[in-house]
Amino acid sequence: MQLKFNVEDGCLIVEMHGELDHHSAEGVRIKIDNKIEELGVNKLIFDFTGVNFMDSSGIGVIIGRYKKLKDYDGKVAVVNLKPQIKKIFELSGLFKILNEYKTVQEALLSL
Repeated sequence: MQLKFNVEDGCLIVEMHGELDHHSAEGVRIKIDNKIEELGVNKLIFDFTGVNFMDSSGIGVIIGRYKKLKDYDGKVAVVNLKPQIKKIFELSGLFKILNEYKTVQEALLSL
């Protein structure tokens, strides 16, 4: 899993490429947590542009970052979900705690 970090309007944007599964989840979690701490941000956008597979470990990464930022009165959003990834979000109930947007710009305006 490759991660590309960008900060815009005080929001950390994480563009992900690869598979978010049990092999990559721990590394993704560590890298994102380190970046959140380094930058001191409380808004996070997961950009799923390059993610073609996600399992329950990926759900754990998303929920964990949500809980972490919630403690700092923060917000988390997701963008660019492929249909099969969106289905996982729907079935797991992730949309009850975070919102999906079509673009990063749309998410930035809403956070």
